[in-house]
Amino acid sequence: IYALAGGEVNLRSVPQLRTLLFETLQLPVSRKTKTGASTDESVLGALAAEGHAVPRLILEHRELDKLDSTYVRKLPLMVDPATGRIHTSFNQTVAATGRLSSSDPNLQNIPIRSSLGREIRKGFVPADGHVFLSADYSQIELRVLAHLSEDPAFVTAFREDRDIHCETAARIFGVEAAEVSPGMRDQAKTINFATIYGQGPVALAAQLGISRTNAAEFIESYFERFEGVASYLESMKEQARTLGYVETLLGRRRYIPEIRARNPGVRGLGERTATNSPIQGTAADLIKLAMIRLHEHLRPTPANMLLQVHDELLFETPESFTDQLREIVRESMEGAIRLDVPLKIDIGVGKSWYLSKGS
Repeated sequence: IYALAGGEVNLRSVPQLRTLLFETLQLPVSRKTKTGASTDESVLGALAAEGHAVPRLILEHRELDKLDSTYVRKLPLMVDPATGRIHTSFNQTVAATGRLSSSDPNLQNIPIRSSLGREIRKGFVPADGHVFLSADYSQIELRVLAHLSEDPAFVTAFREDRDIHCETAARIFGVEAAEVSPGMRDQAKTINFATIYGQGPVALAAQLGISRTNAAEFIESYFERFEGVASYLESMKEQARTLGYVETLLGRRRYIPEIRARNPGVRGLGERTATNSPIQGTAADLIKLAMIRLHEHLRPTPANMLLQVHDELLFETPESFTDQLREIVRESMEGAIRLDVPLKIDIGVGKSWYLSKGS
């Protein structure tokens, strides 16, 4: 960056970045804040996509800087001298959805999305002669949605072990499943999850990089073809308005006073919470049930459950016990609760947390 800038610049200083990008390099200004041209991630990303080297390098620097300051420098200092391990605390009543949260340090926040971030996971290794086994629920929230909504298309796709995103794309775009392109599938995947989180046309348009009109048409087409999902989501909003709360499949309530607010923005948040909470909350209940079952099943074995990261459980086991652990984990997690669609887990085994993902 210094070489391309013609000298040193403080990369943490917004005014200096602004001068570098929009005065020295004369790059186009796409968005302004009260103090001047914006240098946030979306602006830099757009400039990088246009082929400008410095914005791309600044984004790389920001990622490296965050990984270095948040994980590489801090985590080694948190190793317990008595055990040689890092110990987190799990909180049961912090997340409103019912999910467990993790703190001091937050081990549920170790990066996974970027290839560079995933490198941090190589620092987590098992004891000598042991391996990590990672078990991750596959598309758990969509499976819960299929069960709760009883939508025939969703239920059939999961029962027949078909690709749900491909099925969604085929219905939305009006083609056969075999004709679905990777681009169509990616859009359908985004729409599937947008449905769970109650996103409207504005948010969906931003995610897909399309117009709001097209995004609205996608959503309308989706609900026409998955009527069971549409009616279920509406019924959750109605229940929240009438009773003031929604429930998970196991009966845990979440009260939503926002849904009766006069302010449309606050009311919209309440509606999104009403549709999402039973799905996320049921997924949270489900993995807790699986953990209770696993705690009992692992007692007489040499394996240990180490960590829960939302829909994933991480175990440590002697290498010689790997196959037995695999069966115990699969039976306990896939049998944690009976739904109208099968539960499915993906298992990975490796000599680090990085290698145990999806192998």
